[in-house]
Order: sequence, then structure tokens, then C-alpha cells
Amino acid sequence: MGPHFMDLDDIDLAILGVLSADARVSMTQLAEAVHISRASAHARFKRLVDAQVITGFTVQIDPVRAGQHASAYVTLAVEQPQWQEVRKRLGAIPEVHHIALIGGEFDVIVLVRARDNRDLRRVVLEEIQSIPAVRGTRTQIIFEDTQITSSTLSRDR
Repeated sequence: MGPHFMDLDDIDLAILGVLSADARVSMTQLAEAVHISRASAHARFKRLVDAQVITGFTVQIDPVRAGQHASAYVTLAVEQPQWQEVRKRLGAIPEVHHIALIGGEFDVIVLVRARDNRDLRRVVLEEIQSIPAVRGTRTQIIFEDTQITSSTLSRDR
């Protein structure tokens, strides 16, 4: 059985947009922002959490100010039957911040953030490439990146 998908209306999408911009907003502020009562905002929020549309709350960290001066997207060619093991091993590397199974020339893309280029080299060559099911990698250095903070969800038109 696959995941259950929840039908979202314009108010649900507006709630997600407000929370995406500032997850610390109060329920009163949320209600005012989407033009509904506080009780309705609370009920809708609870429904979104219960349905696992909202799966958690995080902070956004500036990687450079946090001491991670080198970032790269690393694409991996992997032995497909070993994907779950590769994902598990990548997830255990502290410098890996995102893992996605993709289609195309490569199988996996990973966001790596490290202290500097030497540390980035270590992560790629000594940690990622040492995973037995990884057949090859290609590294794209990130010169500058921008975190998008608002929700891009929209209704089908």
C-alpha cells in the first residue's frame, strides 16, 4: 500500500506557505495570515500534521557561517540492488546533507558540506568512494547557493 495523499485546498496551501516562511509563527498569527479563525487554523494545522503533510520543523543554517566553507553536489553511479545499503552508508557521513535517488546518467545525487576543500576531498575520496556499491562519482563544486524559504506548492489549475 502506497502513501495516502491528502487533498489540499487554497487555505491549506496558504498555511503551508506561511509555515514554510516562518515555522515559529504563532497560531494566532497563522490564522490572521490566512484569514481564518484561530480554532480553524489549529484544526487544519493538526490535520496536516496527522496526515504527515507536515513532517517536522527545522532551522535554516548558513553553512559558511557555521564553518562549512566548501560544498558540492556529488553524483554517484551505484549498483542498483545495493541502493538501500548505499543510502544507509551515505546517511552515516556527517558531511552529507541530502541524498536523492535520481534518473539519468547517474543514480544518486548527494549534497556534501565540509570545512574546506581538503575536507571535501576526504569525504568524496575516502568515505563516499569507499562504499563498495559505488562504481563512480562526479563532483560539482558549489560557488554560491541560495536557500528558498517559501513554499512553492500550488493548486492544479
